[in-house]
Amino acid sequence: MAKGKDVRVRIILECTSCVRNDIKKESAGISRYITQKNRHNTPSRLELRKFCPYCYKHTIHWEIKK
Repeated sequence: MAKGKDVRVRIILECTSCVRNDIKKESAGISRYITQKNRHNTPSRLELRKFCPYCYKHTIHWEIKK
């Protein structure tokens, strides 16, 4: 039995402030989290507030393409 697209997909969340600061070379790195989301419940891009160890504060992390 062939399966179609999975309902739960693995996504990568990336810190938005580290990405902006990376252009200026102020940040030591970019914070990334790996998590899962339900494709039927959240079809749009996911964004969560997570702790960034490079910024030393809670920032918004956006879903990025693989």
